[in-house]
Amino acid sequence: MEEKQERHLSRSLKSRHITMIAIGGAIGTGLFLGSGSAIHAAGPSLILTYLIVGIFCFFMMRALGELLLADPSKHSFIDSVKEYMGDRMEFVAGWTYWSCWLTLAMADLTATGIYLQYWFPSLPRWVGPLIILMLLMLVNMINVGLFGELESWFSMIKVIAILALIVVGLLMVIFHTKTSSGPASLANLVNYGGFFPKGPVGFLMSFQMATFAFVGIEMVGLTAGETANPNEDIPKAINTLPMRIGLFYVGSMLAIMAVYPWHDIKMTSSPFVQVFAGIGITGAAGILNFVVLTAAMSATNSCIFSTSRSLYSLSQGGNGPKAFQKLSRQAVPVNAMRFSSLILFIVVILNYIIPEGVFNVISGVSTINFIFVWIIILLCHIKYRKQAPAGNNFAMPGFPFTSWLTIAFFVAIIIVLFFIKATRLSLIISLIFFAILFLIAQIWGKQAK
Repeated sequence: MEEKQERHLSRSLKSRHITMIAIGGAIGTGLFLGSGSAIHAAGPSLILTYLIVGIFCFFMMRALGELLLADPSKHSFIDSVKEYMGDRMEFVAGWTYWSCWLTLAMADLTATGIYLQYWFPSLPRWVGPLIILMLLMLVNMINVGLFGELESWFSMIKVIAILALIVVGLLMVIFHTKTSSGPASLANLVNYGGFFPKGPVGFLMSFQMATFAFVGIEMVGLTAGETANPNEDIPKAINTLPMRIGLFYVGSMLAIMAVYPWHDIKMTSSPFVQVFAGIGITGAAGILNFVVLTAAMSATNSCIFSTSRSLYSLSQGGNGPKAFQKLSRQAVPVNAMRFSSLILFIVVILNYIIPEGVFNVISGVSTINFIFVWIIILLCHIKYRKQAPAGNNFAMPGFPFTSWLTIAFFVAIIIVLFFIKATRLSLIISLIFFAILFLIAQIWGKQAK
């Protein structure tokens, strides 16, 4: 019994793991698959959208970093929410974050069945997700170090794909390589209706798509309790975020729209495939299919890790069942992981029953929930700075102006989502979900007393 009480989360994540987890969190299927429709909605101005959203996400991450380093002994940012905003907000934030990753992974996990059918056409769609989910559960059960290693390789594959795209695009522009739409040139960014071909409305509408591409970057905030050297590893991972944004998002969009005029980029397939195919790379579709399958597996891997740690922190704080505090001999929150994975199994099955239109709604709910969590992180950081005006050695730049400006920016995105027909239902569902969580938090709090 004493051994169980003294057991804590393992600090097995190395600096390389933390850096690659942060990178993996910032690169998802939204970039690989969703960029085609995003380009058609906003044109070249999408490049500016990614840059702006990236800057505000960087400020959010800096606030998160300072919050974590205020007390590296905390397991995750959810513990900080409890300290600075109280039990009820911890309950709401923790369970919201848990739902964020489940809804996000649901679409990705189900998509793996579709990706696998590219190579195995006769494979039933439910088989792929079942095998992959069980495999990733096993990996996460063994130890956190193996999770970090697997996530590092998943992230590396995505990074290589993006770097390859940028290099290929750059070479095509330098040598004015001819495509089906004409020669590759930077002039393609302005020659077809200007940099803002869809006007201010199209530019504003693109913020929702860009924000969805960034969800998950805060997952580094769940690794604090399992990082070997949080005081060095966390700042390093967060400070490299601007470089990643500039290179991966802005760089890839520049490459794609310089090679092909924005209106000639296909929505039915990934722009990455189109660029690779443009120079005659055989098997481009197969290569990208492997990359998007990896990205989907990475998202599911991150989901299993993040949801189990969220439930562990909630349980530690008295805002979840005590059974979720149980750790395996490998220092993995085993009951929390099993519960999240079980829910994930149910969701995957439901996705084969419910029409595909629900996927868009669930993705929208996930995005809104993530934004809600980001706002809580920023408010929590402001509370911390009121108690410690000097901050710490990883102080938020431009505080408090940048903190309030970032909150205003995220609130503005939520307001924009209300005026987009495709996301209005998602927003309403999210608001109802938040109201239910607050109500449960009130009841839970009274019972705890």
